[in-house]
Amino acid sequence: MSDSPFDFNLQGKNAVVTGAIGILGRRFSLGLASQGVNVAIVDLDEEASSAFAAELSEKYNVKCMGVGCDVSNPDSVKRMVERVVEQFGSIDILHNNAGGKSDDLIAYFKPFEEYPLEEWRKSMAVNIDGVFLVAQAVGKQMVAQGSGGSIIQTASIYGIVAPDNRIYEGSEYLGVAINTPAVYAASKAAVVGLTRYLSTYWASQGIRVNSITPGGVESGQNEQFVRKYANRVPLGRMAQRDEMVGALLYLASDLSSYVTGQNIVVDGGLSAW
Repeated sequence: MSDSPFDFNLQGKNAVVTGAIGILGRRFSLGLASQGVNVAIVDLDEEASSAFAAELSEKYNVKCMGVGCDVSNPDSVKRMVERVVEQFGSIDILHNNAGGKSDDLIAYFKPFEEYPLEEWRKSMAVNIDGVFLVAQAVGKQMVAQGSGGSIIQTASIYGIVAPDNRIYEGSEYLGVAINTPAVYAASKAAVVGLTRYLSTYWASQGIRVNSITPGGVESGQNEQFVRKYANRVPLGRMAQRDEMVGALLYLASDLSSYVTGQNIVVDGGLSAW
């Protein structure tokens, strides 16, 4: 074991990761577990969450648990936090990562002029209401513990810059013509705003609050989209899933002990242009 003061030193910490069995959530959870963190794998599907938790526990010799939770439901969030504290005793790290696309991709990708209010509210319920509810419940627990903590929230590149709609011409996701809906951009911009607010609100409690803004990650887009997106990025490619994990580990650890209210952008330089 290294005695360097610049190690992550996360061994034995307890973390909650929401959206933990999603495309990035699995890699974020694995990254924490690989550093000796006990991880609550939180997602809608408790059976899948528990199976993934068991896999991480066996591989990294940590205590992981799966918890089914609808982050848009206050009662569900409250029960999730109670179960985690009952099992782990405390929560040191929250990765507020749940979010995503609608199960109705045709409605989700409709043009702005025709966008259904129902679809807007459905996305907002998870992407920002859920972030609010989980931060509220876990933050309250961290305040009660009196030992500080680190909260990291997942935003998006389209929460800080507008999409270049030219890259979507002829582009598809899982066989459906795609775009970036306004609801996605608005909800992710709200995550950044909420992060900054909470960073000052809880600063006196020793709770740091930061966000991670991933750029585009390869995850089922067609070749045309990948090529067009890569042409907009200084590094010339889309991101791989593991390339987001280093930012999370940094923000979760005491290496970032003087960092709060910040938004770390991991986008290959796209927002620099």
